[in-house]
Amino acid sequence: MGRGEPPALSSAATTTLLGKYQMGRLLGRGSFAKVYRAQSLIDETPVAIKIIDKLKTDAGMEPLILREISAMRRLQDHPNILKIHEVMATKSKIYIVVELATGGELFAKISRHGKLPESIARRYFQQLVSAMRFCHENGVAHRDVKPQNLLLDSNGNLKVSDFGLSALPEQLKNGLLHTACGTPAYTAPEVVYRVGYDGSKADAWSCGVILFVLLAGHLPFDDSNLVAMYKKIQRRDYVIPATISKPARRIIYQLLDPNPNTRLSVEALMEKAWFQKDIDLKLVSDSCDSFDPSKCDAVSGMNAFDIISMSSGLDLSGLFEAENRSERRFTANVTAEKVAEKVGEVGERLGYKAERGKKGASTSIVLGKGVGKGRRVVLMVEMMEIAPSLLLGEVKMVEGGVEFPELLWEDLKAGLGDVLVSWQNGVV
Repeated sequence: MGRGEPPALSSAATTTLLGKYQMGRLLGRGSFAKVYRAQSLIDETPVAIKIIDKLKTDAGMEPLILREISAMRRLQDHPNILKIHEVMATKSKIYIVVELATGGELFAKISRHGKLPESIARRYFQQLVSAMRFCHENGVAHRDVKPQNLLLDSNGNLKVSDFGLSALPEQLKNGLLHTACGTPAYTAPEVVYRVGYDGSKADAWSCGVILFVLLAGHLPFDDSNLVAMYKKIQRRDYVIPATISKPARRIIYQLLDPNPNTRLSVEALMEKAWFQKDIDLKLVSDSCDSFDPSKCDAVSGMNAFDIISMSSGLDLSGLFEAENRSERRFTANVTAEKVAEKVGEVGERLGYKAERGKKGASTSIVLGKGVGKGRRVVLMVEMMEIAPSLLLGEVKMVEGGVEFPELLWEDLKAGLGDVLVSWQNGVV
C-alpha cells in the first residue's frame, strides 16, 4: 500500500475511506471495480461507492470513466437520475460516490412479477421518459437504456443509472453519433448500421422496448440468431398482447419504428394523452401490494448493484460472439452477393461444393462435400443487409461435425479479407 492510500477493504465493515465514509458490505463487483455500501461520517447519508482499480484498467478506459463522470455531473438536478456526490482519487484507485438506490433493479421486479399493471408501468415509464428528455436537453444520449440500468429508490421511484456508454456533444460528427454500442435487444436498429444516428431517437427506441417489457413481461424482439432478430425489427414483426390498451399499443408501435426519421420522439411522446394521464399515487401504492410483498419499499438482500458499472463490451462487437463452437458471426461492408462469392471461392479451393440461395431479404450459401442426394451439408452462411454499407452474417455448421476442419473458420475469415468489419467478437 502506497503512501496516502486507504487501507485494504478486506474488512470493509470496519474500514473508513479517506476519513470521510464508513464502508459497509460489498454490493457488486466487475473485472476492475467493486461497489460498496457506505455511510457518510459527516451527515450519516447512505451512499454507494464504486472503487475502480487503476492498475486493472487499460489506457482506453480512462476517457470512458471521465465521460461517465462528466455525464452524471451534468444531470444532477433530475429526481429520476442517480446522483453523483463526489469523485476522489489516489495513485491506484478512483472512488465514485453516488446516491444509494435501495430498491434494487427494475429488471428484478419484472423478473419476479412479470408484466405490471398499466397504471404502475406508466408511472415508471413517465419517470424514465422525463429523465431521458432531461439528458437530451443537457446534451447527453444514454445509449444503454435497459431494465438492468433502471434502479428503484426506497419509495419505488425510478433512477436511471449506468452512463458508461453515454455520449456527450463533443462526440458528434456533423451533428450525429457514429459508435455502435448498447445491448442488442434494446438497441435501435440504426445504431448497429455504423452510419450516423441521432442519439435521442436511439434512446426513444429503447424506451419503446422498455414500455413493451413493462406491459407484456417479455421482449418484443428476442432471438439468439441476430440475422433473424434484425429481420423481425425491419418488418415490425412482433405481437402486442391484447391485454394492453389501444393508446399504449399505439405508442409502442410509434416508438418501435425502424425508421428513425418517422419514429416518435421523446418530446412528441410526452404530448400524448396516455402519457400525460395523472396517476393516483395512493392507488399506485395500494396496487404495489398485489405484486410486490415489499409494498414498493426497500428490498432486503438486493441483487448485484450495477450502478454506473462499465460494460464489458464498449461497442457492438460483443453482438457477434457465438456461444456455440459451431457458429461464427460477422459484419461486412459489401453486398451479400459479394460475400457469397468470396465464401464460395474459399470453399471450392478447399474441395467443398458451393450452392447459393435467396429467400426474402436474406442470402445464403451452403458449402458441402460430395454430390447428389448423398451430399452432406457442412456449412451454411446466412446474410442480411441491414444497411447499404453494412451486412450482418451468421456462419453455422449444420452437418458433418466430426469431420469438420477447425481451420476452415480461419480460412473463411482470411478469404473475406478487407470486406470484414468484425468477425466473431473482435473488430477487424
